[in-house]
Amino acid sequence: MIVIIDYGIGNLASVQNMLKKINVKDVIISGDIDVVSKAEKLILPGVGSFDAGMNNLLNSGLIDTLNKKVLEEKVPILGICLGMQLMTLRSEEGSKKGLGWINAETLKFSFPSDSIFKIPHMGWNYISITKANPLIDLNSKNKFYFVHSYYVKCAHEDEIIGTTNYNIEFTSFFNLNNIYGVQFHPEKSLKFGMKLLENFSKL
Repeated sequence: MIVIIDYGIGNLASVQNMLKKINVKDVIISGDIDVVSKAEKLILPGVGSFDAGMNNLLNSGLIDTLNKKVLEEKVPILGICLGMQLMTLRSEEGSKKGLGWINAETLKFSFPSDSIFKIPHMGWNYISITKANPLIDLNSKNKFYFVHSYYVKCAHEDEIIGTTNYNIEFTSFFNLNNIYGVQFHPEKSLKFGMKLLENFSKL
């Protein structure tokens, strides 16, 4: 059973619909601690601000359960966009501590006012795969849909699976053991996103 974590923020239904399109049947949207505790895989989606996301997770009472599932039971988890950022230590967007599962921080894009690069980074962009990973084809042209004003900077290069260039090179895909994070939206990325979600469902 894949549980898409409902913590009051994010585009949960679109993630579920994409999984249904690829015939992944046992998918539940839930913020119930008992349901989450039975998950075989977890997805943490998210749109919005870092502090709002962390506050909602704290208020949901889910953090202890998530720590147990992810850090002790080693259940695969995929963080999407804000969900990826919440896995880091902190964000320049707010003052709350992140989940701290990855030694990384979330930073704000900063460009000169006359730059051709606008914030948020929005639209389709390629990711460069830096190392083999079960979720993505090392040798294919992988193009995904992004919408974000903040990006993740990892402390350890060996946890970076893919990078994207938007005036700077930033981490768009990381993986540490059972923890996967993507800055892009696979649920909006057509065949590329379908394949990544299919691979995650088969872990």
